[in-house]
Amino acid sequence: MRIFTQQADITTLKVDAVVNAANSSLMGGGGVDGAIHRAGGPDILRECRELRETRFPDGLPTGQAVATTAGNLPARWVIHAVGPVHSRTEDRSALLAGCYRESLRVADELGAESVAFPAVSAGIYGWPMQDAARIAVHTVRGTDCAVREVTFALFSADALAAFEAALADA
Repeated sequence: MRIFTQQADITTLKVDAVVNAANSSLMGGGGVDGAIHRAGGPDILRECRELRETRFPDGLPTGQAVATTAGNLPARWVIHAVGPVHSRTEDRSALLAGCYRESLRVADELGAESVAFPAVSAGIYGWPMQDAARIAVHTVRGTDCAVREVTFALFSADALAAFEAALADA
């Protein structure tokens, strides 16, 4: 697997699948989640509603992932992964790692060869960027899957620097 980093708007990337840092409701929100829903259009929300009505009536659990269409995005699919809110008193690292591992598992099921990830949980969920980058890079590198290319699409220069440092250290 080849791993890349770039400062980019994840909604513009031409990859097989983009990962959405979703909330458990799957109904959209702020940050990456809101951007993906806005850019992808109503087909994504329609499939998310269907998932809530059928498979996930209580919401998608933290650390899990599920796919929908990508709607109007250049990607083929959106893989929605629910990251944990950072806690100073409870180690939730395994849940964050699960987002990456489960997203790659779903990508394999779809036959996706290229996947773009945001910095899951490192925005409004408060995960410190350097630690989020370390967990993301370590988990992606350690996950056995058929995905050939992973891009970490980072919105800020600081996030890009953290992920580049994590790749250099891995």
